[in-house]
Amino acid sequence: MEKGNTEESAENNTLRYKLTELRRLVRSYGSAAVAFSGGADSALLLKTAYEELGRNAVAVTAESCFMPATDIKEAVAFCKNLGIRHEIIKTDPLSMPEIADNTPERCYLCKKLVFSAFLDFARNNNIHIVCDGSNADDTADYRPGMKALKELGVRSPLLDCGLHKVEIRQLLHESGLTVWEKPSAACLASRVPYNEKITREKLAMAERGEAFLHDLGLSCVRVRVHSGAGYLMARIEIMPSEMPFLLEKRAEIYAQFKKTGFSYTSLDIAGYRTGSLNEVLRDVN
Repeated sequence: MEKGNTEESAENNTLRYKLTELRRLVRSYGSAAVAFSGGADSALLLKTAYEELGRNAVAVTAESCFMPATDIKEAVAFCKNLGIRHEIIKTDPLSMPEIADNTPERCYLCKKLVFSAFLDFARNNNIHIVCDGSNADDTADYRPGMKALKELGVRSPLLDCGLHKVEIRQLLHESGLTVWEKPSAACLASRVPYNEKITREKLAMAERGEAFLHDLGLSCVRVRVHSGAGYLMARIEIMPSEMPFLLEKRAEIYAQFKKTGFSYTSLDIAGYRTGSLNEVLRDVN
């Protein structure tokens, strides 16, 4: 057997082992409430939980100003398509001044709020475990929310089994679920730089801006909202390969973003990347 084929076979065996371990771990829960955002990670976890636990697996989704309306709709459709019980739990993170102030600990505080609500739901419904879709790649970036999950006793079976994002997408692709190719997402609060106050207006502007760019045909998009003295500026992150297309459409985009409420619209030439606002923290440290 050629070296390339041998390596490919070894990787496949490793992935099958991880999947087997994931099934075993989830099955051991007996019942589980799966925090479901509609993205690839939580989709694989929810699908696996439903296959192993049946009606004892429930999807729970937090509805708030931090989550785009399209993500809620897609999460609902996913669960309906597979016949999985799905509960929408409303939260209001901006009711907590500590979250609205948007310090680097904002994600920790928000996760504490949201997953406390999930735990209350689980207790009231005699569900043993609350779990989330954190994966092995999430340990490589600044993720204060993971500290909150650990404190609350929330399980992260994908992480525990060492599953990486690329492996998760492969397993979803093999299962025939189109969510495998869905771009990585993050709550809308991640569009506002640390220590700049989060408002419903900023979140809505980022959501509308991203929806407009997606409608133009752009794939991976982030619209970061930067505050100035009496103005708001949009910093657009997209894939470098799509920048020529965006520049062709710049007049249309500028006009739409102006209508949305942005005084200025800029293109980040470094391109799309997750956690770009954490770069400032790394620079400081």
